Amino acid sequence: MFTKTTRIIVIDTETANTLPTKSNALDMSDVLIYDIGWAICDKDGNIYETASFVNSDIFYHESDLMDSAYYAAKIPQYLTEIAEGKRKVANIWEIRAAMLSAIERHGVQYAAAYNARFDANALNRTISYVTKSFLRYFYPFGKIEWLDIMKMAQDAVVTTRNYKMWATDRGFLQKNGQPRKTAEMLYQYMTGEDDFSEEHTGLEDVSIEVEIMAFCFSERDRRKCKMRVKLYEKPLDIPEQTEFQRAIMRSIRDKPMLY
Repeated sequence: MFTKTTRIIVIDTETANTLPTKSNALDMSDVLIYDIGWAICDKDGNIYETASFVNSDIFYHESDLMDSAYYAAKIPQYLTEIAEGKRKVANIWEIRAAMLSAIERHGVQYAAAYNARFDANALNRTISYVTKSFLRYFYPFGKIEWLDIMKMAQDAVVTTRNYKMWATDRGFLQKNGQPRKTAEMLYQYMTGEDDFSEEHTGLEDVSIEVEIMAFCFSERDRRKCKMRVKLYEKPLDIPEQTEFQRAIMRSIRDKPMLY
């Protein structure tokens, strides 16, 4: 299924519109992307291309929503880095066009993220929000299959005796006594860097997720264990596009309608 020539795009998003619920939890169902980074790589962690964008549709044009960003405290850092030319700013159409171009250029078949359900939903919700539901899905139908690095970690790493002991020693346990498994914790475990903390900015977090994914594939092969990789275990029931729909998608990609 995965060979040395298989290309994967690993994605990380930072989002706004993260709202508290009545039970003091966080509602992540309607989040909107203001920062996205990606790396095109193989299963061994070799990186062939990276990109990072601040989404102007949300970061600038929905400033009230930015106050609800989980890491809103980082907004001044973004403004400074944009002013210094360290970060690229683009709208969601331009970001999508750049990503689809990279996918086509490298023959990418899979998109991956740590807790991929969150990022897949964020991409779809953002494109739907900005286009007023003209587009509801970020990727064209059938273009990309989603992989979940968190599922890989659960099966290849988190269930091992060594990880359980490591997590217990550091108090990284859920209420039910099972070990926690954030990307930050997985990276600490595999590198031995107990003081490591995620940047919580798109491209910076992508780099560690690429390493975690490669570590999971390596552990799967070493331990010869079963490891889930797909976000959706069963194929999504999506009808095949008609030629008319494909023509529309090509037109949107080449000449996006701006809102």
